[in-house]
Amino acid sequence: MVYPRRKLPPLNALRAFEVSGRRLSFRAAAEELGVTQGAVAQQVRALEDQLGIALFKRQPRGLSLTLPGAAYLADMTRAFDMLGEATGRLLARPGTVTISVTPTVATKLLIPRLAELNESLPDVELRTVATEALSDFDRDQVDIAVRLTRPPFPPDLEARLLFRQELVAVASPHLVRGVSLPLAVEQLREFPLLHDAHDHWPVFLRTGGKLPGAVFNQTALALDAALAVQGIALACRAFVVADLEAGRLVQVTDATMIAEPGYFLVRKRSSSSRRPLDAVWDWCVARLSLA
Repeated sequence: MVYPRRKLPPLNALRAFEVSGRRLSFRAAAEELGVTQGAVAQQVRALEDQLGIALFKRQPRGLSLTLPGAAYLADMTRAFDMLGEATGRLLARPGTVTISVTPTVATKLLIPRLAELNESLPDVELRTVATEALSDFDRDQVDIAVRLTRPPFPPDLEARLLFRQELVAVASPHLVRGVSLPLAVEQLREFPLLHDAHDHWPVFLRTGGKLPGAVFNQTALALDAALAVQGIALACRAFVVADLEAGRLVQVTDATMIAEPGYFLVRKRSSSSRRPLDAVWDWCVARLSLA
């Protein structure tokens, strides 16, 4: 049965119920809505009176939903989510897509391909946010993220493996000039080692002791130091392919290591299609994926 629109309860009363149901507290709902606790309780009571159905059980230590209230809450939450998505699409610039990536993915994979992306998708304006922090798609207004993570993923997220972490040891050819390559793993400790925040060297070298060498909070910085002939860096092959092919770096040992987790492309599932977002997603799958 479809209830007549002109007889629907007031929007403020529905909002008061939805927030109270999520928080199971009139006080918490009042804080979220920026009104008084009494106003929330009054709106919910008026809603129950209009519907002729008890939505909550009032208890000394808080609220609990009745069975009809729980079913109504699920529908109301879905309805408000749809309103939020619709408003977000209205306010967003239709051709703008925001992608959140780690600084190393930005500098080593995305930025070198921006000209190609712009040529392939001339009507898309790509906004790049480089950060190690996890993204909240709604709060941060992010459309797509590339993150070092692992399944399983929440049902509201779509994820695609781009590449696993195949770690390789690399250095400037000037650092190993005159040295016979490939080096044995044991020989690596004879050179300065460059560390990043992932700290894979102890496992790679099969040692439990602390290893000397410069420490950087980002893999991209460790690789910059390697390019500057400062030592040997350990990095995911995907980040050094271009430098290896150009001869700016060399792989100094044949030994490699697969580290978990892998790099995934992630976005929020949506019932509607947004062409610019889909286009950038497909481009990332085609051009950044090594899986």
